[in-house]
Amino acid sequence: MAHDPLAGVPADAPELALGGQPDSTPDVIDGVAFARLYGEPLFKLPNDLYIPPDALEIFLEAFEGPLDLLLYLIRKQNFNILDIPLAQVTLQYLEYVDQIRSRNLELAAEYLLMAAMLIEIKSRMLLPVKKSDTGEEPEDPRAELVRRLLEYEQMKMAAQQLDKVPQLGRDYVRAQIFIEQSVVTRWPEVNLNELQAVWADILKRAKLTQHHTISREELSVREHMTSILRRLQSTKFVEFSDLFDPSRGVPVLVVNFIALLELAKETLIEITQAEAFAPIYVRLAYSPS
Repeated sequence: MAHDPLAGVPADAPELALGGQPDSTPDVIDGVAFARLYGEPLFKLPNDLYIPPDALEIFLEAFEGPLDLLLYLIRKQNFNILDIPLAQVTLQYLEYVDQIRSRNLELAAEYLLMAAMLIEIKSRMLLPVKKSDTGEEPEDPRAELVRRLLEYEQMKMAAQQLDKVPQLGRDYVRAQIFIEQSVVTRWPEVNLNELQAVWADILKRAKLTQHHTISREELSVREHMTSILRRLQSTKFVEFSDLFDPSRGVPVLVVNFIALLELAKETLIEITQAEAFAPIYVRLAYSPS
């Protein structure tokens, strides 16, 4: 409700400029201006200062509509909502409507409709009560209004309860963290292209040291597999290139490479690499007895 423009305003309230608009100018401190008038600083309050009636308005209560105002008047005075004293409530309601009519006619139209309904209900209550043809008592003229007020009050209380529920962004923020699910060390997988590159380098070195002696030799993949297993039993890791002897020629290297692949296929050995572009090592996939 609107009050007197100067009511409740302290005498030392420099933070309000003319027209009721807030001003960020600080208080008087060592001769500093305490207000501004048309952009000009004021160091002393003028004697002929005029404050218009609409310079400051204080709204003590905010209502969301006619039902909200009517329910406020009933609950404030502890009236029984099932037995509303319409004469007293209507007078208080009209006082509020008269105040808002002078400031906002468009807003007052909705409240005037409710005021007309209250007057109509009061008029119907003053008329003599007539029984219906069936002999039943006529319905109380206030019954429909009471029903609307009770429904509105229930919805308002439900809305207040929902508003108390913590809301994301208003009452709390969602924390986001990353938790490492696995702590097991995972070695990089050996890339097939890297394995081919190492093999190509071995062949290149073998061609540089090859002999022109023509000979025929029967090579056994099984024998080379056995030879590789024996060598790996005496050590934990062997570099991939150390399992080949370029001086024995390309045929031996090819058979030795096939034997190495067969052992890997039968999961008797493991080909590992500590990190990308690191040397490739070979070890037994089982512990020798």
